[in-house]
Amino acid sequence: MSRISTPAHAAGPGELVLYGPPAGPSIILAQAVQSQTFEGSGKLGFKVWRSPDEMRAGLTSGTMAAVVLPTQVAANLYNRGMKIRLLNILTQGLLYIVSTDAGIDSFPALKGRKLAVPFRNDMPDLVLAYLLKHHGMNPASDLTIQITGSPVEAMQMLLMGRVDAALVAEPAATGATIRGRLMGRKIRRVIDIQAAWAEATGRAPVLPQAGLALTDPLRTARPELAEALQTALEAAVAKVNADPQAAAELAAPFLDFPAAILAASIPTSKLVVTRARAARNDIEAMLTTLADADPAIIGGHLPDDGFYL
Repeated sequence: MSRISTPAHAAGPGELVLYGPPAGPSIILAQAVQSQTFEGSGKLGFKVWRSPDEMRAGLTSGTMAAVVLPTQVAANLYNRGMKIRLLNILTQGLLYIVSTDAGIDSFPALKGRKLAVPFRNDMPDLVLAYLLKHHGMNPASDLTIQITGSPVEAMQMLLMGRVDAALVAEPAATGATIRGRLMGRKIRRVIDIQAAWAEATGRAPVLPQAGLALTDPLRTARPELAEALQTALEAAVAKVNADPQAAAELAAPFLDFPAAILAASIPTSKLVVTRARAARNDIEAMLTTLADADPAIIGGHLPDDGFYL
């Protein structure tokens, strides 16, 4: 079994630590590491970054060289001069609004409500801003948005009744429904953000919101790595989707959720391993839409060909 706790900057010879978010795509990374699907030279390790600020700091300092991050963040860093490239996309969208109120079944139904949203100015918040604007809603006056430091915190606020609804990524959405049931509260997914995106944009219900990026120094030092990782992750996602329970048991020690919640979340996490070049049309459509109000969120323009591995 590969070691899990070694930081990338202190890894042994030939060892690479993959860093992932506290969300569904990290289940793929855990599967690749724990089932040893990686056939490249050296070992793989896996650690979870806990906040976008931690992830950005790791990339800037060079302590993180292979990182799953929001696609918009990767594009922004690349356009600002960071030597980083996108290898693949690991989900087609895993955002949901969950609530105890079945009446919150559309964006207009959020008027007057309090909504918890993790990570200000990151992917969930940006997608929400676009969809609110599409429905003619003002986020400053039509509802109250409570920014939280993590999806788990947003879920906990909903469970405690401090907000009416929460916008969260899987597995937090599934966690809210299952933990709510244990507390005698019926929490359900009331808005599928991918479906809402499709309705608003006229495109498929696909949000290529996160993928694995590699830094140029890592790729230069290990030119074989990108293909080896892609192959390993393709094998891993096939195992994850074929046997969610087994995959969840591998990932549970590293995420803030028990295996039962992780397993139940996999079908609604839309996990894939699609090469960045193959997903480019969907990526550019999403980035163009999100950046319409503020091009600075992607560094002023769409990334060029060099961004896509």
